[in-house]
Amino acid sequence: MLQLFRKERMWRPHFLKARYDVVIIGAGVHGLAAAYYLGKRGVTNVAVLDKGYLGSGNSGRNTAIIRANYRTPEGIPFYHESVRLYEGLSQDLGYNVLFSQQGHLTLAHTDSAVDGLRVRAEANALLGVDSRLIGPDEIKRLVPAIDISTSAHQPIRAALYHPPGGIIRHDAVVWGYARGADRLGIEIHPHTEVQGIQTENGQVTAVQTNRGQIKTGTVLNVTSGWCSTIARMVGVNLPIVSHPLQACVTEPLKPFLDKVIVSSNLHVYVNQTDRGELVLGAEIDPYSSYSSASTLPTLEMIAAHTLELFPALVEVRVLRQWAGVCDMTPDYSPIMGEVPEVRGFLVDVGWGTYGFKAGPVSGKTMAELIATGRTPDLIKPFALSRFYEDRLVGEKAAAAVSH
Repeated sequence: MLQLFRKERMWRPHFLKARYDVVIIGAGVHGLAAAYYLGKRGVTNVAVLDKGYLGSGNSGRNTAIIRANYRTPEGIPFYHESVRLYEGLSQDLGYNVLFSQQGHLTLAHTDSAVDGLRVRAEANALLGVDSRLIGPDEIKRLVPAIDISTSAHQPIRAALYHPPGGIIRHDAVVWGYARGADRLGIEIHPHTEVQGIQTENGQVTAVQTNRGQIKTGTVLNVTSGWCSTIARMVGVNLPIVSHPLQACVTEPLKPFLDKVIVSSNLHVYVNQTDRGELVLGAEIDPYSSYSSASTLPTLEMIAAHTLELFPALVEVRVLRQWAGVCDMTPDYSPIMGEVPEVRGFLVDVGWGTYGFKAGPVSGKTMAELIATGRTPDLIKPFALSRFYEDRLVGEKAAAAVSH
């Protein structure tokens, strides 16, 4: 007889204990990754809390593009290490996360855009990331369906080709980390909303939830979109503004696109999933909001720019559209590490549109910080103090579009 139900649960339910060594707020890829790597270091009295289900925030609403072709000397090694971890993640977790390294192309349609890609290509090469500038003929060879004609509204001039880039199954990453953390003894508590954080003499002492109070001396805030709300519970104001980010998918088509395509001038990106759907997205909404509603103007913009690249898709139907909430910092780089004003309160926030790409390396470095008390070199540049010390990490050049 066909076995229809899994005998072993992916992760187990738990009663909420009175005390944990570490409380992680947010059960997306960053929170679950931090829990998993803490468990591997032997720190297992850990609770991961989420007001919804696992991956119900941006981890389940992103378009799961993975890449390392950034621009700054701080960002490139960081995301390069994340790609390396993603490459071995299925083996590490014993769970297939379906990482397809099909290649990533960032298109340029103007002279200034070409210059910007050239700078990124050279910075990538200096820091060991496989990334190079290519012309229209090679673009056409890699992506036969794309329009490289000079009669296009904005003709394609060049592209930054990044072979290690690709797409991954976002829900598989969430489930894999949750499964791994559970097997190491970490407790995962969905539908557990944090309502307050108590401090005493500048030290975290407890977390108040809708299921009761938890005593703890360490809290990690990994709540994408709502991170500033959680930070205000301990009196910390983060330099973050939240914006909606929309995307959509089309009906399934026969496979024709095996590269991730991003246009830095049209502000649109396109890739095809293993199910044949086209995933399409654009820039963040211009207004700040916590709304996850989709809008017709954004859909019209996505469709128009996609057709400039792939005119043959004119009759293809859109199946669904959605939005996530991105927490944007002034320099487009994350905020990671301890918060000096409140001992025991740590943040892994401010990811804007980059969060899923950095899940493994963020979880691993934050776990190292919590377990050892020492800040790893990879995340030192992303400290909150940089905003007061005039040492911003300007990564906007690598954010040509929200992908």
